[in-house]
Amino acid sequence: MRVLVVGAGAIGGYFGGRMLQSRRDITFLVRPRRAGELASAGLVIESPNGDVTLKNPPVVQADAIKDKFDVVLLSCKAYDLDDAVRSFAPAVGPQTSIVPLLNGMLHLDVLDKKFGRERVLGGLCAIAVTLNEKREVVQLQPMQSLGFGERDGRMSDRVRAIGEAFSAVDGAKPSENVMQDMWEKWVFLASIAAATSLMRAPVGMIVAAPGGKDFMLGILDESRAVATAEGFPPRAAALERAAGMLTAEGSPLTASMFRDIRAGQPVEADHVVGDLIARGDAAKVPVPRLRVAYTHLKAYEKQRG
Repeated sequence: MRVLVVGAGAIGGYFGGRMLQSRRDITFLVRPRRAGELASAGLVIESPNGDVTLKNPPVVQADAIKDKFDVVLLSCKAYDLDDAVRSFAPAVGPQTSIVPLLNGMLHLDVLDKKFGRERVLGGLCAIAVTLNEKREVVQLQPMQSLGFGERDGRMSDRVRAIGEAFSAVDGAKPSENVMQDMWEKWVFLASIAAATSLMRAPVGMIVAAPGGKDFMLGILDESRAVATAEGFPPRAAALERAAGMLTAEGSPLTASMFRDIRAGQPVEADHVVGDLIARGDAAKVPVPRLRVAYTHLKAYEKQRG
């Protein structure tokens, strides 16, 4: 099975690299700068689960795609989605499956419109990973997961085949509830992203402040209510886990959106928080805390220019 990994940054580099390490047929779609880095230094992964340097990983640039791939693994940021779609479109054929790992749900509409709903699976991942100053992939914690599946819950032959290819990654497995999984991740992510970005502080500092714990639980409840109105009420275990992580005393946990703000980088304000608010408004679900956080994020975008 031929897999095109769109990008060789933190997430794409890690998951694609682990599959390449296990001799899966992997090609990375990269820009010229990243192609040069990989040619000179290889794809370097530093991880509690084992370090590896993959010399001369197979790469292709958008203008050089000639073949169709069986699977496209898409791990870009939401604000790069349109450019990513244009870059990998020549690799998509009648039998290609697209596995997006973006946050939220808006990207599904974009991909469905461009490629047809039948080609687009559900997908999500959980991993703490970044690129360091040497452009090496650094996994910060050993925990990782990669889920994917048919959006209608079927366990299809193509999902089983993709599962075999992705089995090289610890924690990768097909899901018969991928949309539920995606919604539960979104509920947690929107809550922690909105809170830590708004407060410019990690979880532990927020809950130590007067009213901080109530704020965290309140923003989680708003996100939960929107998911419930959309037909995907978070399961008890997911809610308990999210609440525990969002109220843990002394926790250094922050969202990547918070870290992007500190670095002056673009943020996924519309995709992660704005779309949740829009769905809440449509369902007449009050989301005052999310709305304040969204205004803050949009003001940051204006300031950033």
